[in-house]
Amino acid sequence: MIKWAGWLIVLCGFGHLLGSLVETAPSHAGAWFSGELWGQGDPLEMSHATAAFWYSGYSFGPLLLLVGLIVLWLGRRNIVPPQFIAWTLTAWVMIGFVVGGPSPLPILLIAAGLLLAAARRDHPAPHAHAAG
Repeated sequence: MIKWAGWLIVLCGFGHLLGSLVETAPSHAGAWFSGELWGQGDPLEMSHATAAFWYSGYSFGPLLLLVGLIVLWLGRRNIVPPQFIAWTLTAWVMIGFVVGGPSPLPILLIAAGLLLAAARRDHPAPHAHAAG
């Protein structure tokens, strides 16, 4: 379960990073590496190059990729990832869906479910004992 969850998270992070870079880097990489992003004034009036940078290299993609790799690393060592990872992914996806509309990211809900199932299997709920 942990392995599948980790790979789903890696897939989403890598997919976003690669897709966004393919979409934005050809037009804006020159500006990114020329120092054009430095000293931007009002963040509400960012340039197209700045917006493209935040959409690609500085987006959630690299961090999601990192979280997925950490989940895989933990799984390889038979360590169940903490439940807060699954709950945070769930909240983030749900807020993103409500605010931003449909996207491929709800696949992360499957990963979160797998992580929660693994945590439950590792630490089952205490059972009530019959009074006797």
